[in-house]
Amino acid sequence: MSRGRWAAAGELPWERNLFGAASSAVRLGDGQVLIAGGGDDRLKAEDGTALFDPRSGAWTGAAPLREARRMHSTTLLADGRVLVAGGSGGSAAYPVQALDSAEVYDPDERRWSDGGRMGQGRCGHSATLLPDGRVLVAGGTAARSPDSERSLVSAEVFDPESGRWSPTAPMLDARSFHPAVALPGGAVLVAGGWAATRRDWRGGAGLAYCERYDPATGRWTPTGGFVAARTGHRLTPLADGTVLATGGGDPDAGAQGRPDPYSRATAERYDPATGTWSREADMPCGRALHQAVRLPTGEVLVVGGTGDTLGEAGYRSAARYDPRFGTWSAEPGMAVGRVDFAATVLADGRVLVAGGAVRTGPATPSGSYLRLTRTSELFTV
Repeated sequence: MSRGRWAAAGELPWERNLFGAASSAVRLGDGQVLIAGGGDDRLKAEDGTALFDPRSGAWTGAAPLREARRMHSTTLLADGRVLVAGGSGGSAAYPVQALDSAEVYDPDERRWSDGGRMGQGRCGHSATLLPDGRVLVAGGTAARSPDSERSLVSAEVFDPESGRWSPTAPMLDARSFHPAVALPGGAVLVAGGWAATRRDWRGGAGLAYCERYDPATGRWTPTGGFVAARTGHRLTPLADGTVLATGGGDPDAGAQGRPDPYSRATAERYDPATGTWSREADMPCGRALHQAVRLPTGEVLVVGGTGDTLGEAGYRSAARYDPRFGTWSAEPGMAVGRVDFAATVLADGRVLVAGGAVRTGPATPSGSYLRLTRTSELFTV
């Protein structure tokens, strides 16, 4: 198999942490890539917005968000606009300052407008485009009391034509920081994630439970679960309609007397027809908080992330999965190791990665939570 290569691209106007399964980059109709919001090196919410031009390889600043936010969702709408919803505002604090506001970016007018208000403030939720053009937002985290947080079961739907939010049936399990993907036929798969379990910021457990949303009935039903709990993992829809789950871990595993500080190397594949997961070959190494994108070849590129629950350093490494044979192969690594970063596939098939944290926690310079990067890179298959 031929190996790809990485090349440096332009730098972002600012350094940014993009933590949250749905906080990433989106490719606009004209081929440019939009990144909006995120956190600084002390996890303060930011309103900065930037556009990447794949022809010049450069980033330029764009109209800022109306409200600073991180751990929000960024969704490309069917009409080419972009919906940003929820998130946490202000400085890093416990419990989170969950936002109920939303805003919509119009690439033709190059400005943000009011996107209405959700029925529940939330951050770390999922957001999925439905076949009829609406957006399903589910779960997330909000304050329970002045000194505790809770994971949410609630879900709601945004109608881009009216600009209004309406409630839909709640999920079967409360969860945060969970990925979600649209399945063939229009259903939405929500898999794994994290649930608050104690009255402190470390009080959470990974989930193995999965469920499906039917937009025709507005109801959730249980489906097959993972072999083991996963949070900080990724879901990638494959060309044949199945879904690949990669990496992640269980941040509360040590509380059960069997400490496991390392992220999972395991991968599982979901068959929507049977509603079951099957084990695939392990990745070359365990990782969480990485990115996984489907290449034009139908293969999956998994890149970056971290290998332990503290996330002290971002990985440079990358691996490619071939769904025809269920095999993994090593790819050249990025120039900069990163975690909590953005990634998307460009119209010409190249993969753009940008921003994120290089080091966190005790591995950073004194006085900051994170050591961030404004670099971006391009992978050519």
